[in-house]
This record gives sequence, structure tokens and C-alpha cells, in this order.
Amino acid sequence: MTPLLSVEDLSISFGEGDPVIRDIGFEVQQGETLALVGESGSGKTITCRAVLRILPRAARIRSGKVTLNGRDGQVVLSDLSERRMRDVRGDRISMIFQEPMRSLSPLHRIGNQVSEVLWLHRGMSEREARRQVLDTFNRVGFPDPDRAYRSYPFEMSGGMRQRAMIAMAMVAKPDLLIADEPTTALDVTTQAQVLGLIKDLQQETGMAMILVTHDLGVVANMAEQVVVMHKGRIMESGSAEAILGAPAHPYTRQLFDAAPAIPAKTEYVPPPAQRDLILELNNVSKTYTMRASGFLKKEKLIHACRGIDLTLPRGKTLAIVGESGSGKTTAARLALGAEPPDKGGQILFRPEPGGQAMAVHKMTRSQRIEFQKQAQMVFQDPYSSLSPRMRIQDAMIEPLEIHQIGSRSERRDRAAQMLREVGLNADMLKRYPHAFSGGQRQRLSIARAMMLDPKLIVCDEPTSALDVSVQEQILTLLEEIRDEMNLSYLFISHDLAVVARIADEVAVMRQGLVVEQAPPDTLFHNPQHPYTKALIAAQPEPDIDRPINLKLVAQGAGAPDSWGEAFRFTDTVIPSLTEFEPGHKVRCHA
Repeated sequence: MTPLLSVEDLSISFGEGDPVIRDIGFEVQQGETLALVGESGSGKTITCRAVLRILPRAARIRSGKVTLNGRDGQVVLSDLSERRMRDVRGDRISMIFQEPMRSLSPLHRIGNQVSEVLWLHRGMSEREARRQVLDTFNRVGFPDPDRAYRSYPFEMSGGMRQRAMIAMAMVAKPDLLIADEPTTALDVTTQAQVLGLIKDLQQETGMAMILVTHDLGVVANMAEQVVVMHKGRIMESGSAEAILGAPAHPYTRQLFDAAPAIPAKTEYVPPPAQRDLILELNNVSKTYTMRASGFLKKEKLIHACRGIDLTLPRGKTLAIVGESGSGKTTAARLALGAEPPDKGGQILFRPEPGGQAMAVHKMTRSQRIEFQKQAQMVFQDPYSSLSPRMRIQDAMIEPLEIHQIGSRSERRDRAAQMLREVGLNADMLKRYPHAFSGGQRQRLSIARAMMLDPKLIVCDEPTSALDVSVQEQILTLLEEIRDEMNLSYLFISHDLAVVARIADEVAVMRQGLVVEQAPPDTLFHNPQHPYTKALIAAQPEPDIDRPINLKLVAQGAGAPDSWGEAFRFTDTVIPSLTEFEPGHKVRCHA
């Protein structure tokens, strides 16, 4: 059978240096999914960029041939002019990029950016393109496609922006879809639905896909063929069944060993009666007013958080899980005082054991300055949280300069010490962020958060953009720092396997409400709420014989009125969070 895409003996270098990609070759059949698997820096993304000829300016293709077969016969992409390649990109071959904020224009509405594909490649009218785009938005899981169409990228969460990128790549129904970590920023239920959608489109159109991922569970659910890459070379390739069932190369086995998994159930240990709480959220709500979209239309109220009650004991980790838009990050921002809560809510922070509690939402200027030393944040995207124009040393000592702590030499010494604490060398202080890998940048973000010796760290999806081996290193680092310095973590994530490993307590959020709360062992092995069951069912496993149960995912991830009488709620009738068993709370009608 003639393959849709053929890559032969591809080698790529930067400048006159040695090749970073050496003798790469693979084929993709019509309607088939080929997974490129490997850790950061293995050459997966640059190989895919070479197919579309969108390499960085310094990169050079030393050798190799890329051939596309299909509706126009055989086309050697590596020989096409730039003008003819523009006709291929977005039409015959589309690409979903990993970082949507850098791929979407901040000056144009999402709907117009997606419609542009149909205007250019299909010659559609604005009205016809809008209809097709709204249909695609609905299929990739936007709760309000019209609102998404009118929105700008900065008005959306990371997960919502990634959905927009997926819609843009799929709206023209290309022959080949190159998906570079397409579901990294998505929660597991949306990931499962998007993967299901891509599979459906493949069956409808015969579309083939190159899937770049570090998630072996996604590979098991999506791929027929697998290529494992490491340091620009292919370590192992073959059918997904063979590689997932019996990996032959030591590097492939290493990837399997590093993948997080929900552990077996252990015996429940009740918390002590008297707990030293560092953070309390009591009946905390946050409501935003959405501007009216048309003349005479009413403003819309968005309930980001509703009646949140959470406690975080000192030295422990409280995890909040849920889909994009569930209110996780809003809860974290409220806890840090970055947003004021609605009236009636209370946020208390105790910097010292048994000490006086500070009301975060009612702090004076001097109290807030002191609080900012005690509570820090590690962001999801380390590249955007570190200034590209500042050397690492300047970024590290900036918090000490703001709070006027120590002399210049003492600040430099503290920065060097923190780098060593997170497993980096002090001689890296003179470098800029672009000189580091994704895992190293996340280590730098953790080191910067530690500069002021905080008591509380809010981790907002700190491992979601990292491959499994680097993810394992960062989780181990966070655990070591927590235990060594008696830190407390408020950990935001959509990865249940990560949460099961690091958390002492887990709160599941949906539509601004905590719908279930328990220790990880209890929650993951005895879930009660339909949405929690959907989260667990949507967690991909690296086992080709255990596919995602899309029916169970769709039921739990659907509207609350589909959950059954015991769990159903509306804006006016919300069941209370009741104790189902010791330490296990479920939001349901008693």
C-alpha cells in the first residue's frame, strides 16, 4: 500500500554543527495514527516541523526526502516552492501546536482566526464559515460556542485556547493532522472527548495523524504505529501492540517506569482531631460580570466559585482537580489574595503554628507585603512566567530586591543556593530562560518561588507541560522540598495520577463547586459522584486492552441535569456537601 506520508533519511542540524536529527525514517498510512514518543529534546517536534517546512531560521535540512501522496498524486514536499507549500499547510496537512497562546493572535477574535482557514482554502463566505466553525467548536467541547467565537485568546483559559487550536486544525478536514502534544493542557475528560472526536473524524474522512506525545496512555488509546525517539535518533519502532506489550529497548522501558499511575488502595488513616491549619477557605464565592455581547442584551453573571470550604494542614498537600473553567485557578487566586472574594466569604492564613490567623481578603498594605513573602506561586508555563530579557540571576534576586532583603552579594549567594536545591548548577545564573529545557525552566520557577523562604506554595499545573521522565523528577523535587522545609502546597492539576502521588487530600471541582472531597486512596478507589467517576474513567492507561470508556466519560462530563436525581443541581437549587463516610464528602441531595 502506498503510504500517505513518507519520511526518508531525514537529518537536521543548526548552523554548521553536528546533526541534531539523524537518519529519521517512517511512513504514515491513510487513516492511520503514528505516535512519536520521547522526552523533551528528543527531536519529535522538529521532525514534524520539517514535514511542513516551518523550521527555525538557523535549522538546516542536511539530507532526506519527505513525500506526500493523495488527491494530487505524489508531491515531494522537501522540493516544493514556498508558495506551493502555503497551499499544503492548513489544507492538506494541519498542525496543532503545544503552546496555543503563542500560536493564536492576541489581536483577533478566536472565531475569525479559525474561519480564516475556510476563507483561504475553501473560499467560503463569512456566514458559511461561521456556521461550520460553530459546529466544530461544539464538537471539541466548548460549552458556549457563540461566546468562544467572539472571544479573544486572553479571555480564555489554557485548556479553552487549546480547544480553539484543535478546532482550527480540524475545521478543514485535512488529509494529515500533525498533533504536537494536543491534549497536554486539557483536563482528562476533555482529553478523552477530543481523542474520541479525532478518532471519529479519522473514520469519516480517512485522515491520518502523527501524534507527538509523552503520554503512553494516549498512545495506547490512539496509535497503530509507534516510533520512540531519543537524542535525535529512533530507538525503537513498530506496532503499538508490540511496543506497549513488550518494549525491547531500555529507553522505552525507562519511559514506562517513569509514567505516573494511580496506586493501589491503602488503609484509611483518619486525621488528628486537632489540626494545625495554615490555610482556610470558608464559604468563599467569586462572581464575575460578563459584558453584554449586543445592544439591549443583559450582562451575564459567571459563578467561578460557589461556597468553597477547604482546609490545608501545615506541611501537607491539598489538590484541586477538575476541567478547564471549573474554578480551580480562581480558587488558587482567591487563596493568594490576587482576587477579592464575594461578600460573606472568609480566607484565613496562619504563618506560624498556633499563631494569629490573617484574613487574606482584609489585609492592610503592610500585612499584604508580609503575606507575599509567605505565599508564592509556581505557574503552569515556566517560559511565560520568566522574563526572556532577564538573566536567571536577575529574575531570581528580584523578589529579594522588592522586599529589600539582604545585600547584593547575599542575594546572589541565596540564588546560587536555591539553584543547587532544585538540582541545577550555580554557573547557570548568567544564562537567559531560552537556554533551558522545559523541565529546567520549571525547576527555575520553583527555585524563584523558594527565594523568600515561603510557608505556602500554590502550584498551578506545574507538571502538565512536561514529559513523563521530567515530570517524575519535578514531583520528586517538590516532595523533597515539602518534607525538608515543612512546606504546604495548594496543588492545581487535571492529572489524577500526579494528584494520587503527591496529595494528602483531593477536592474535585465542577462549575465552581466542590462536588467530592476525600483522601486520594478513598477518592480514586471508591468514587461516588458521576463527575469523579468520569475523571477516573478518562485517565488513559498504557494498556492497549484497556481503552477509555467514552460512554462513562460523556455521562459524567455532561450537564448536571444528566447526573441523576441524587446529584442534579441548578443555579438556584444546589445540594450540600455531605459526609458519605469518614473523611469522604459528596455533593448530593440527602
